[in-house]
Amino acid sequence: MALPTWDHPEPLAVDSAPVPEYGAGSLADVLPTLAAGMSVPDMTAAIPELTPADRNCVFLIDGLGWEQLRAHPDEAPFMTSLLASSRGGTGRPITAGYPATTATSLVSIGTGLPPGAHGLPGYTARNPATGELMNQLRWNPWTDPRAWQPHPTIFQLADAAGVHTAQVSSPTFQNTPLTKVALSGGTFHGRLSGEERMDLAAEQLAAGDRSLVYTYYAEVDGKGHRFGIDSDPWRGQLMYVDRLVQRLAEQLPPRSALYVTADHGMIDIPFDEQHRIDFDEDWELRAGVALLGGEGRARHVYAVPGAQADVLTCWREVLGEQFWIASRDEAIAAGWFGPRVDERVYARLGDVIAAARDDVLIIASEREPKESAMVGNHGSMTPVEQLVPLLQVRS
Repeated sequence: MALPTWDHPEPLAVDSAPVPEYGAGSLADVLPTLAAGMSVPDMTAAIPELTPADRNCVFLIDGLGWEQLRAHPDEAPFMTSLLASSRGGTGRPITAGYPATTATSLVSIGTGLPPGAHGLPGYTARNPATGELMNQLRWNPWTDPRAWQPHPTIFQLADAAGVHTAQVSSPTFQNTPLTKVALSGGTFHGRLSGEERMDLAAEQLAAGDRSLVYTYYAEVDGKGHRFGIDSDPWRGQLMYVDRLVQRLAEQLPPRSALYVTADHGMIDIPFDEQHRIDFDEDWELRAGVALLGGEGRARHVYAVPGAQADVLTCWREVLGEQFWIASRDEAIAAGWFGPRVDERVYARLGDVIAAARDDVLIIASEREPKESAMVGNHGSMTPVEQLVPLLQVRS
C-alpha cells in the first residue's frame, strides 16, 4: 500500500534565518572600532574597513534602513551621494542586530555589546524576577537600570581614557533610563531643533583633540510607524534629515569622521487578516501562553510551566511557513542574539521566539492597540529591517 503524500510545507529551518553580522559588521561593532582608533584601552577594531580618525561623530537616524534610503534618491540626494562611502568605502551596509528595534539597537551601539550580552532583547521582555513584561523602550514597569544593564558604555570608557565625549539629542531623553544604560558618559546636550543639534555636534567634535560625539533624530521612524514608508509625511522627514546630514558634514572640524547610521529599517504591512494575525483572536496561538512579548515581527512567547513544547509545536504548525520559529535554546545556538547569551539574560528570552520572514505581523489588538495599528513595522532579520547604512564623511 502506498503511503499518503504529505503536501504541507516544512516549517522554516531555524538556521536559515540571516543572522546579524555580530563581531564584524553590526551596530555593536561601530563604537568599539572608533574607540580603538582613538587608543581607548581594551577596544577592538571589529569593522576592519573603517580607518581611524581623531574625532568621530555618529549620527543615528531612527528607522532609516539601507533599503529605504536606496529606494529614495530624490528625497535624500546628499545621503544618496554617500552610499559608496558606506562601511569604509565598500558601499555595503551593516546589520542592526536581533531584534531590529530601537531599545535593543541603542544599547548595542552604546555598549558595543550584542543583545545576548547587554540584556535588552526586544521591545518588551519578561522580567524573571517579577514575571511581568517590561517595556524596555519606555522602562515600564520601573526596574533599576544598572541592575538590568550593568555593563559600561563606550562613552564612559572613552571619557575615562581622556577622550572628549558628548551626546547631542532631544532634551526629552536626557534622564531616561534607556539613555543612562545605553549612552551615558561625558556630557549630554539637549537641543530641540535638528539644526541646533547639528551645529552643536560639530562644536563638540572640535572641543577635543580626540572626540567622540553621538547625535540622534527620531521622526523618520515616527512618521514611518504612523503613516508608512510610502507616505508623504515619511518622505518629508527623509528630505529634512538629509539636509541635516549635509549641514553637519559641512561643519566638520579637521581630522574628523562622520558616520551616519540607523537602528533598524522598516516595512509597511497591509491591514488585512492574511498579513496581520491577531493573537488575541486566535485560540490556537494563545493556548498555553502566559505572556506575549516583543513586537509584531519579533515575538517572545512565554509559556505556562510545562507547556513549552506544546506551544513550540503549535506555533510552528500555524506560523512556520511565514516565521522562523525557534525555542529559546535553538535561537541561542543559532546566534540570533549574538555569540553568547549571559545567564542573567537567558530567562528574559521567550520560551518560543518568532521572527517574521514574510510581510506579516502577529498583532495583539486588545493588549497592544496602539502597536497593532502601526503601518510601518520592524524587528526581524529580513534585509529591509536588518540592513542599515554606515555612511562616511571625512575632513
